Amino acid sequence: MNAIWTGEPSVIYGNVRNDGLIDNLPQGCCVEVACLVDANGIQPTKVGTLPSHLAALMQTNINVQTLLTEAILTENRDRVYHAAMMDPHTAAVLGIDEIYALVDDLIAAHGDWLPGWLHR
Repeated sequence: MNAIWTGEPSVIYGNVRNDGLIDNLPQGCCVEVACLVDANGIQPTKVGTLPSHLAALMQTNINVQTLLTEAILTENRDRVYHAAMMDPHTAAVLGIDEIYALVDDLIAAHGDWLPGWLHR
């Protein structure tokens, strides 16, 4: 905010929409890149093409985010479970039944903050 208000430039790392910033990640997904912040606002830095192994790793997280977005837009609780199953860390340490239980527990614990369709 100081950089925007005073015009004194600052560099931050921000989560922004991928509008041509990273060539080998889906357009429109959320990416974290260096951003110049000044009186003109926030200007994300174009990264170009990532090494393929890094793009592949990031894509695993984008897949989870995409499924969760679809779950919200379609009000489909099954897609919430599927997103959790696709998460690399969750899938590495929990079985399918444990993932269902984890999602149910998280929804119950945070229910006041979540839309009604998530509650059975």
